[in-house]
Amino acid sequence: MSTVTSTARPAPPARAAAAPRRRPRVRITPGSVAVTVSALFLAVVWLLPLLWAVLTSLKPEGETTAVPVHWLPLEPTLEAYRVIIARGDLQQWLINSTIISTVVTLLTLVVCVLAAYAFSKTHFPGRSWLFALFIAGILVPPQVLIVPLFDEMTALGLVDTYWGVALPQVVAPVMVFILKRFFDAIPRDYEEAARLDGAGHLRVLCSVILPMSTPILAAVGIFTFVQAWNNFLWPFIATTDPALMTVPVGLGTVQGGYGIQYAQNMAAAVIGALPLIIVFMLFQRQVVRGVTDAGLK
Repeated sequence: MSTVTSTARPAPPARAAAAPRRRPRVRITPGSVAVTVSALFLAVVWLLPLLWAVLTSLKPEGETTAVPVHWLPLEPTLEAYRVIIARGDLQQWLINSTIISTVVTLLTLVVCVLAAYAFSKTHFPGRSWLFALFIAGILVPPQVLIVPLFDEMTALGLVDTYWGVALPQVVAPVMVFILKRFFDAIPRDYEEAARLDGAGHLRVLCSVILPMSTPILAAVGIFTFVQAWNNFLWPFIATTDPALMTVPVGLGTVQGGYGIQYAQNMAAAVIGALPLIIVFMLFQRQVVRGVTDAGLK
């Protein structure tokens, strides 16, 4: 007769309830207070002109030149926005700025990515000298190139065209420098693993480098878009057709053609700045991450 004895395993101890995470204690030092106060002061200084533009756009035209000056509109109205929208020019300027800024951004990304990859991941005679010469272009003021670029666009028959406004803004040595620094930091193990599978330069760039460079590409793209949108000098010189004017150039013609219309000018400026604000709000995380990863200051 056999007896079966069963030994019950001891029940595992109940897991202790997860302790709530404690937030790291913020140390308040004189340095942190000074930095915070300085940041708040700079933010207020930056916001004051924007706030003044918005408030002025809400005033009747006669109130914008009244003395004494009032910050807040005494009789708020949207008449300036109605007049600007009814005139119809601003919509065309927004379309032109969107087309030109998009073309400049896409071409700049393509050109600068290819150049940065060549300087970072390939070896050819004179690479260091050529890169130094290319980066020296950062030191050349854009105003020096205005006359040669205008002559070049005239010879090509591109004056008063979208391409004539967009193409001279494509070359950006500083963006090549930023992208090269980011590509240099990518470990070569990934590239060598792809080459063992028979990948060439184009496949390595598209399958390895670019997927790992999304933040910096977003940052470079947004900075290029903003710079192209706000550019006044070259679009002002390259276009004489009102149908091709961008927002900054068009705002200048409003001031010259209709006299001093402060409320309408401020309304047009506010509407013209809205696309940039929307783009930054949509991609601000990518911009901050790209700036942080690339070590931009």
